[in-house]
Amino acid sequence: MRASGILMHISSLPSKYGIGTMGEEAYKFVDFLTEAKQTYWQILPICPTSYGDSPYQSFSTHAGNPYFIDLDILAEEGLLEEEDYAELEWGDDEERVDYELIYSNRFSVLEKAYENFKKTDRTMFDIFLAKNEAWISNYALFMSIKEHYDGKSWLEWDEGLKRRDPHELWMFKEAHMDEVEFWEFLQYKFFEQWERLKEYANSKGVQIIGDIPIYVALDSAAVWVYPDLFDLDEELCPKTVAGCPPDAFSETGQLWGNPIYNWDRHKETGYNWWIDRLRAAVELYDVVRIDHFRGFDGYYTIPYGDKTAENGEWKTGPGIEFFRFVESRLGRLPIIAEDLGFLTSSVLRMLSDSGFPGMKVLEFAFDPREESNYLPYTYDKNCAVYIGTHDNAPIMGWVGEIDGDTLEFCKKFLNYEGKTDSGFVWTFIKTAFACVGDTVVIQMQDYLELGNESRMNTPSTASGNWQWRMRGGAYDDGLAEKIADITRTYGRCPR
Repeated sequence: MRASGILMHISSLPSKYGIGTMGEEAYKFVDFLTEAKQTYWQILPICPTSYGDSPYQSFSTHAGNPYFIDLDILAEEGLLEEEDYAELEWGDDEERVDYELIYSNRFSVLEKAYENFKKTDRTMFDIFLAKNEAWISNYALFMSIKEHYDGKSWLEWDEGLKRRDPHELWMFKEAHMDEVEFWEFLQYKFFEQWERLKEYANSKGVQIIGDIPIYVALDSAAVWVYPDLFDLDEELCPKTVAGCPPDAFSETGQLWGNPIYNWDRHKETGYNWWIDRLRAAVELYDVVRIDHFRGFDGYYTIPYGDKTAENGEWKTGPGIEFFRFVESRLGRLPIIAEDLGFLTSSVLRMLSDSGFPGMKVLEFAFDPREESNYLPYTYDKNCAVYIGTHDNAPIMGWVGEIDGDTLEFCKKFLNYEGKTDSGFVWTFIKTAFACVGDTVVIQMQDYLELGNESRMNTPSTASGNWQWRMRGGAYDDGLAEKIADITRTYGRCPR
């Protein structure tokens, strides 16, 4: 079925309180998607963020980001008074997230909500805890210990807690029961608000495309609880970490720093950790985009402690047998495979054998010096088409970054003879919609004709990312109708 959607993370929604949430503006955006005849709302990972504020570096593979809990909804429930949060400092730029301020102020407000919650009936809370026992108690304990150690990595905790000595864990939990329950409360409220928002979106005919990173952060509950599933030494430090080798985009490669999986151990356990993770993802989202899909075929390992990714080596991953095993346990999953970058024949074969749609990015298509399988005439139907993803510049910014030959070839291919950047953006959008690919997803920044000030992430940079927010009133009925008209023209309206 031909369909289309818009890519914009929850953090980028307008908000009076520093960051987008699952409150009123999220519901308004769903209404906008409906009016624009869109089938999908694609978001980034909704897990808690850690170093660098990246949703791809999280403390948990299961937990939700407490920043997205809407404070106005908590006030409506009687857990807060508006005066508890309305006058706090949330940042003076409505188009940027100030993560330092958010971190400093939001948790104190959420602690007030928790104190008020303790006076209420906890029946539904206890049901939630029982339903999520497989992960939530470990996550809440992890965050409580981390807070006790002033945010230090679990590798720097006392030996007993670091190595999860049962008695030491019990002693800590007994002494910090209230702090542990606070982190459980945050997850209760997150998932309560998320489930309501997703139910509303689905009722309007909008499906959520979620995103799971292939790797997990070293400083995470996952590695702390299951160290045997990762390539660690006797001191629990990584032997190798993940990244990408040097290429045309980075002379020294990309050093992500995530620990590498011990795939042999995963296989011995029947891939139970992955089965649990993917089951949770398909319950959370309607469609799941798996980041760095090629890592299941072959993955790049870099010695721990290296400052660049130059000295790494490729190793063989579990391949298609992994996905066949997953399907035998969970059935056919609604997955989009992020298959960008240099693809070997074995990666292409794994993607073909899986049957999952891969990704096509138009911004990669127009280098006149080489052939490209990102040009629209090379697509087949089973793919998801993007102008750019969260890792790319919006078209308004991209135009200023490319060389003259690339721009000339691009305009020639698009048959664009206009003089305005605005017209160029909309020609790009229509080209994506016209292609044969089943699914097209456009960044909201491109519909708003924004430049690099709205770029979500620049790979290989450690700061200044994940901050863009859409200002209040940025979209209106006129924009919705313009998108709807294109959607109808190119046969992508929901049935």
